[in-house]
Amino acid sequence: MRILIVGDLHSNYQALEAVVKDAAGSYDQVVCLGDVVGYGGDPNRVTEWVRANSQVTIRGNHDRACTGDTVIEWFTGPAQFAAEWTNAALTPENRLFLEQLPAGPLAANGFYLMHGSPRDEDEYILGRAEAAYLYPYLPGDICFFGHTHIQGGFGLRRGVAWALAAPKHGENETVHQLEPDTMYLLNPGSVGQPRDMDPRAAYGLYDSEAKVFVLRRTPYDIKRAQKRILEASLPLFLAERLAHGR
Repeated sequence: MRILIVGDLHSNYQALEAVVKDAAGSYDQVVCLGDVVGYGGDPNRVTEWVRANSQVTIRGNHDRACTGDTVIEWFTGPAQFAAEWTNAALTPENRLFLEQLPAGPLAANGFYLMHGSPRDEDEYILGRAEAAYLYPYLPGDICFFGHTHIQGGFGLRRGVAWALAAPKHGENETVHQLEPDTMYLLNPGSVGQPRDMDPRAAYGLYDSEAKVFVLRRTPYDIKRAQKRILEASLPLFLAERLAHGR
């Protein structure tokens, strides 16, 4: 089974559209790691795509915040503003879909999906030390996570962690052959708001039979995404950051 793995879409339909076009013919199924909405100007279009195409979707903290959860109290000013705007903009059907999304970790097709970490769906996994600490909490050998907006991941063996490289600037993909007797925390990166200094949309492809994980980047119409944010009267900062991948 070839699986398209997306996460942190953040209402950026232009980035999502580019990912789907770039990945065309490379996958049989879609899974989503949460944060379907928040920040961007197209919450309904993105949510409708996820509803129609993702076989398994878990919730992210912005999906909760944009549907009335008190997690919004921990957000920055621009993030709160965007969450409140999104809550008002969502159709009843899309809001209900987001409200009913399950929390991770969630088993799916021989691997696990989580938004943050196996201990806490709001916890960030940013470095090898944090990944190694989570070793005893991992529910299975292959775990996909998001939340950080940083593409890459970690391999773990007997509590020792090492980083998996993402594509460099000028590269479109990095291929990782997953090894036996090893546990993995794998982050496809953010479709809609990368924060690793690469503004291109990020996603992952996983071949469950060959045990190969591919990290990919693709350019998209950033100016159009910025325009959609400004048309919604969302904070200028949310539009400007897209051009810098931060």
